[in-house]
Formats: sequence, C-alpha cells, structure tokens
Amino acid sequence: MSAIPWLTLLWLVPAAGAALLILGRGWGARTITAVASLAPLAIVIVVATGFEATSPGDRYQFVESQPWIPALGARYTLGLDGISLALIALTAALAPLLVLAARHSRSTIALLLTTEAMALAAFVALDVLLFYVLFEAMLIPLYFLLAQRGRATTRDDERAARTTAAGRFLLYNLFGGLVMLAAVIGLYAAAARQGLPTFDLRTLARAVEAGALDLDPALANLLFLGFFLAFAIKAPLWPFHTWLPDAAKHATPTAAIMMMAIVDKVGTFAMLRYCLTLFPDASATFAPVIIGLAVTSILYGAILALAQTDLIRLIAYASISHFGFIILGVFAMTSQSQAGATLYMVNHGLATAALMLAAGYLIHRRGSRAIADYGGVQKVAPLLAGSFLIAGLATLSLPGLAPFVSEFLVLIGTYGPYPVAAILASGALVLAALYVLWTYQRIMTGPTTSHTATLPDLRPREAAAIAPLLAALIVLGAYPAPLLDAITPAVAHTTSTPTGLEAGGER
Repeated sequence: MSAIPWLTLLWLVPAAGAALLILGRGWGARTITAVASLAPLAIVIVVATGFEATSPGDRYQFVESQPWIPALGARYTLGLDGISLALIALTAALAPLLVLAARHSRSTIALLLTTEAMALAAFVALDVLLFYVLFEAMLIPLYFLLAQRGRATTRDDERAARTTAAGRFLLYNLFGGLVMLAAVIGLYAAAARQGLPTFDLRTLARAVEAGALDLDPALANLLFLGFFLAFAIKAPLWPFHTWLPDAAKHATPTAAIMMMAIVDKVGTFAMLRYCLTLFPDASATFAPVIIGLAVTSILYGAILALAQTDLIRLIAYASISHFGFIILGVFAMTSQSQAGATLYMVNHGLATAALMLAAGYLIHRRGSRAIADYGGVQKVAPLLAGSFLIAGLATLSLPGLAPFVSEFLVLIGTYGPYPVAAILASGALVLAALYVLWTYQRIMTGPTTSHTATLPDLRPREAAAIAPLLAALIVLGAYPAPLLDAITPAVAHTTSTPTGLEAGGER
C-alpha cells in the first residue's frame, strides 16, 4: 500500500476541478481545466511506473481501504490490477484531448471532468456497493452532456430529438441499474447468511474460489443475470443497444466520445471484474448464449453500419459491432481471448475517439451529418482526410494498427472453445472494410462539391487533439507488449473456473 493515496487523487482531482469550474466564477478557468485534465494522466504514469505486473502478492496493488458504511460492511476500497490500469490510462489520456478538441463552456468542461472522475473511480473500485453507486452516478453528468446543444443541431426538431435520445439513454441505463441493485442486495444477503456480511470484492472472490461462499445454482444464475443485464445495456450488447445510435447522433462529438470510448467500457470491464469473478459457474452456464448474442451484435452492427447515410450513426453501429468482439472475448474465457478483449477496450477507445473527432471536424465545417453532402474533401483538406483515413483503417482492424492485435487475439482465443462463433465473427472483417472504405470514398474522393470546395484543413488546436490518438494507434499496432504484459497476468485470475479449467475444457 502506497503512503500517498494515488487512486483517490486520480478521481478526486478532476472532481475538484469540476466543482471549482462551477463555483469559482472569478477564478482562472484555463488553469483549473489544465490541471484537472492533465493531473490524472500524470498520476497514471506514476502508478504505471510502480506497478508490478507479475507481483507475487495480492492481485491488486496501490490498495486503499477506509470505512464507509460500517453497518453494512461497505468500505471505500480502491485497488489496481492490469485490467484497470489499462482502462484508467485510456480514460486519463482521452480526457485532456477532448478538452483540447473544441472550445467548451465552463459547464461542459465541468461535466466532462465529473464523468471522467466517476469512470476512473469505477475502474479501481473494489467494493461492490461502491462500484454500483459510481456505475449509476456517472449517468447524470453524461446525460447532461448528451442533452447539450451542438452547433450543428440548433433547430427545434433537432433539439427535441436530442432531448429524447438523451432521455432514452438515461432510462435504459437506470433500468439496468435497478436490476443490478436487486442483484447486489441479493448477493449481500446470501453472503451474510454464510457469515460474510461484506461488499468487499476481494473477500467475496476468495470465498467463491475456496467454496466458502456456496450459492445455490439457481440463485447464482439470477444474481449473475442481474449484474449482466446492467452491464450489457451499458456496453451495449444486442438487443440492448437501441439507445446508442440516436444518443451518439444527436450528441456533440466530445460527449459521444466520452460515452462510447470511456463510459460504455465500464460495462465490458465489469463483466470481467464482477460477473466472471463472483459467478464463475453461472458465467460458464450462460456463456454459449452470450457468445451467440455477441456474434449477433458483431454482424448486426457491421451490416447496419454499411446501410447508414448518417456519418455519426455509422460510427455508432460500428461501435456496437466492436463491443460484440469485446464481449465475445470476455465470455470465450480463454487467456488469449480475455487479454484481447481488454486490449480491444483500449484500442477501440483510441480508434473511435480519432474517428469521431475527424467526423466532428467535418460536421462542424459543413453543418451536415449526411455522407452524401460531402465529396472531394481530400483535395481541400488533406490533413483532415488523412486523419479520417488512419482512424478508419484502425476501425476496420488493418494489420499494423492497434485494433488488429486485439481483434486477432479475440478470434484466436475464441476459436478453440467456440470455432463456429469465431468463423462467423470473422465475417465482420469484410463488412468493416466495406463500410469504412466506401464511406471514405464518398466523403473524401471524387470531385469537390460547392459546399466542400472551401472547407479549411485541420487547425493547430484540432491537429494537436487528434495527432496523439493516431500516433497511439500506430505505436500500439507495432508494439502492444507493454499493455499486454500488464493485462495478461490480471486476466489469468478470471479465465479459470472453480475447478481450475478454462471454459471449453472438460471437468
């Protein structure tokens, strides 16, 4: 345990920055924004430097634990493993780029920082009740971010559609959260009856592994489904995905990135951290069904992306397909597939952020999301076109760019226990190439239209926001070893059933 509460500072600094931006009207907003957005990245670098991927001790490092609600056995407990390290690194790296990408009001930056703070805390929470509170609370600032007016959507009908889409996002996720709350209460009651009145994830996981927490199979299945439903809605997984395309379409680019690249990852992260750890037998029981839903999500998202005429909805459906790959890797339950799924969370965040930023820059200039309203952009804005191309190629998992490694690991790891699922999911690679390259051709190539002939190229501020994302996609595509070295030992704790065998093996 470190003498400095690094993990508390990790979320507390952006939360404090958000409060100062809201309350401190006369204070320096730029200084507060810079410190609050960059400090978490500096803290991640510090903890990453001190993190031991192959530590022989406890799985979790930098652990902090203080009493929170003693009467319930709930504690403020934070800790870090390789999975959460990868995701807090993604979150801390994206947040300052989102702040830089466009000129935001104080309230917008405060909402971005608040959402970031809650996501960071959720990724390191080791108390089930604490995680639930964060899981639900992050919906509030994100709802207001999604409901905010964008410059390209000022008409009354657009405002009404935006409000409806944000409300739908909130209602879907609140419903999932209520089901999860019932499961959290059920888990606590079942554990208390067996002498474990606690929400501590580590204690419960050790009890499950040792057989000291012996849940009735029917109860374990119900509790698993309560957790999984909430995570599948947030992820989102087909058929719980329907809120995402409209929410992304009507949001500002920065809000959409915060939602798809960061907050939605809390759902897939929680499947690894909570579903598989607390309910290993139920996870194995439902794995074939979830694998089927994941493959459906992969193909459905890719096919719908191919049919889109709206650029942002295309990116949203592509994300649904990619989340299917992540969930496929999680529930294939092999070390390769889960390492690939975790790496995919990071790589999808980078690729989606880059593609959404490039799309946002286009829409800001042209004032339209319709793909047909563009043409010949590469002739007048080559840097913007090149950025869109690299981000698009990463989205289709081109070899040499970061998502290829993670997608390859997911498919290879899935093929052993679920060969048919792996083969079907591979079909999305062809579909992704079609929708990405066809979109690039329609927007960037050919003759310029009257509306695109005068589009300006990337401005220095815009280039500074998107360039690190493109660089990360190239670097991690060539050398993913540092992330995989941290991730692989952590997923080893989730790939085994209580009998010590990976899914797909014999008992």
